Amino acid sequence: MAPPTPGTPSLLRAINDRAALEMLLAHGALTRPRLGELTGLSKPTASQLLARLEQAGLVVQDGIKGGSTGRTAEMYRIDPSAAHVAGLDVTPVRIRVAVADLLGTVVGEHTLRTPGRSGEDVVGRVRAAVDSAARAGGLELDRLNRVVIGIQGAVDPSTGRLGYAAHIPGWHVPDVTGRMAEGLGLRVAIENDVNLAALAELDHGQAAGIRDFVLLWVGNGIGMAAVLGGRLHRGATGGAGEIGYMPLAGAPLVRGVRRAHTGGMQLAAGAPAVLKLMRGHGFRGTDAVKTVERAAASIERASIERAAGGALDGGVPDGRTLDGGALAAGLPEKAADEAARAAAALAELAARLGIALANVTAVLDPELIILSGGVLHAGGEPLRALIERELHALTIPRPRLRLSSVEGNPVLAGALHLALAQARDEVFSSTFR
Repeated sequence: MAPPTPGTPSLLRAINDRAALEMLLAHGALTRPRLGELTGLSKPTASQLLARLEQAGLVVQDGIKGGSTGRTAEMYRIDPSAAHVAGLDVTPVRIRVAVADLLGTVVGEHTLRTPGRSGEDVVGRVRAAVDSAARAGGLELDRLNRVVIGIQGAVDPSTGRLGYAAHIPGWHVPDVTGRMAEGLGLRVAIENDVNLAALAELDHGQAAGIRDFVLLWVGNGIGMAAVLGGRLHRGATGGAGEIGYMPLAGAPLVRGVRRAHTGGMQLAAGAPAVLKLMRGHGFRGTDAVKTVERAAASIERASIERAAGGALDGGVPDGRTLDGGALAAGLPEKAADEAARAAAALAELAARLGIALANVTAVLDPELIILSGGVLHAGGEPLRALIERELHALTIPRPRLRLSSVEGNPVLAGALHLALAQARDEVFSSTFR
């Protein structure tokens, strides 16, 4: 057994510095006495610490706080300009970038519509997008500490290649992360987009404080993220959660799944399948999200109209009240027909998703399942209630189902969260020499 590391003065100072910075990050501006109370440091030690952090460019004075006896105390806060990071959301049609300071405030954004075709082109396009976002925030590119790229795929740690992303050309090169880092001249990490959405939920969404949960994403594609013991589970090749390729009862059995969007789950509940299902119930359109949204809206309107007539207590109906003609009873013929078709369509979609989640629940037994992505957000509470009812009918564990509560782009939010965690770890440890 190795001997314990001695508590050298420099190590103890670094530990105190980091504790103080974490408190300033959590509480905002603090006086020296209050910081001493929170960290357990004496007044002289807290004063020396703040002077050291101010000299290092990590904290700045933030005005004066008056006391009840007329005494005043200087306030200190983290200097947000001490570090900046960039988060990216990459899809086949565009690159979206957000740049944030050390406190997580977004200072610059940019969207580039064409993500590139060849490996060299992709690196150049990413650099151009990040540079434009940085300049929008008044920064030069080399001022960024970290870049995290969210993409619809997964990097295999053993090969350095991006997998599960045949639909995104130009990214299939050896050591894709290294090439991006070299092209940008920055520290770069590439992460699955759904994994990043899960990190955003863990940071400030439905999963805050929960250690075991999964996030199901249904949009143009299908994906899942698993957080176990408070940490992302990526799997041996980075492909944990690629459930679009999972065989599913009632869907065609696909062998040799290599091409994008060809797995059983994708064929049952991907965007083309959702569109076909909705058309089968009379909801026309070319966009899966919009057609599901129309169906959910018709259910909500029917619920409100029935409530106004005294048939319901009001609000969106739960899973038990979305069967067949029960919702449409007592409504005008046109509204009744649309509501009944909508309920049937969403119930069929919920059945497919419930079967998939039953398989996941049997293996992982999560405490919580979060529903995210365009299709699931469009279905809203009616679809959530139906999926929950279907899942709980198929499993012994009955995890809660919740719609994502992360506002805006959850992939960008997760990318910034991961980049900030890495940058803060680096910056907060910089006083240790």
